[in-house]
Amino acid sequence: MELTLSIPALLFPAISLTMLAYNARYLAIAALIRQLYEKYRESSSQPLERQIFQLRRRLIIIKNMQASAILSFLLSAITMFLIYVEVGFWANVVFGGSLLFLMLSLLLSLREVQLSTKALEIQLANMESN
Repeated sequence: MELTLSIPALLFPAISLTMLAYNARYLAIAALIRQLYEKYRESSSQPLERQIFQLRRRLIIIKNMQASAILSFLLSAITMFLIYVEVGFWANVVFGGSLLFLMLSLLLSLREVQLSTKALEIQLANMESN
């Protein structure tokens, strides 16, 4: 298959939208952490500590999701440059890396969704016990 400029260019809108979604998740988590901080100052409890642990893990995953998406975006742009200067072999290699980073980003996103669901389950369990 011959790699043309239009193929990596197709990733630009997908990666940009993905990065926007990841940024929205980050901002939501940041707001939640600020709320939990206030509650934790009032009374440190086991459910709050479990939620804080989950939030810390989610922040790390979101950071890695964003980094992977940015690397995918960058490699896609480099691919377009390599196609422009007619270095086809390296364009294919770099584009493959771009796709791998995009897939890694999506897998990390799946894991973060699983952790966010677990955090909600902790909250629901806490409400049920009260």
